[in-house]
Amino acid sequence: MSKLKLPDHFQKRVGMTTVGVIFCAIAVGFFKCSSFGVDPFQCFAQGVWGRFFESFTTYGVYYMILSAIMLVIDLFIARSYMGVATLVNMFLTGYIVDFAVWAINSVCPDPSLPMRIAFLAIGVLVMCFASSLYMTSNLGVSVYDAIPIVIAKNRKWPFRFVRIGCDLICVCIGALSGLLPGVGTLITAFFMGPLIEFFNHSFSEPFLFGKKAQGEKETA
Repeated sequence: MSKLKLPDHFQKRVGMTTVGVIFCAIAVGFFKCSSFGVDPFQCFAQGVWGRFFESFTTYGVYYMILSAIMLVIDLFIARSYMGVATLVNMFLTGYIVDFAVWAINSVCPDPSLPMRIAFLAIGVLVMCFASSLYMTSNLGVSVYDAIPIVIAKNRKWPFRFVRIGCDLICVCIGALSGLLPGVGTLITAFFMGPLIEFFNHSFSEPFLFGKKAQGEKETA
């Protein structure tokens, strides 16, 4: 029986995935406490939770159930994109968001406008850095990220436009559920891609592959 071949730098990849998912969830906590809006998928998830489920379940439990439902869908349409990162994201994100919001509110229960702006800036930077770690690790994608990837691949449409379309649908559902998108949602939409690319080149790829290997990759 042949042994299971793990990806190169597997331990690093697992560490990057875990840290990336945890930091992404903490970033969502800062977004929530800034009251300037959240990323598009969280706009959808939190809007539906606040409208229909907040009275009888925590966001952590709700998010895990929502992720499980989306995982079942992805197993039919995007199985090849499921991996370790998918499961880590499912079982950690919601609970860490709950904890992050509690911790931030405990330290700063009534933030001033400058503090809220700082929360927003921290949320954007941490989320982009964490997303860079998580995506570079290449151990699967979140149940939401898989959907636009598959649509773009099957329809041969540019991914960036498919992702924008999916994000707009999420924002519309969140808004209809009562969670209006804020400036944080718009900032995330416009700046997340360039910042993730910056962190990919400046940290995540050199950390995973080594600076020498990364330099050879870029000149190839």
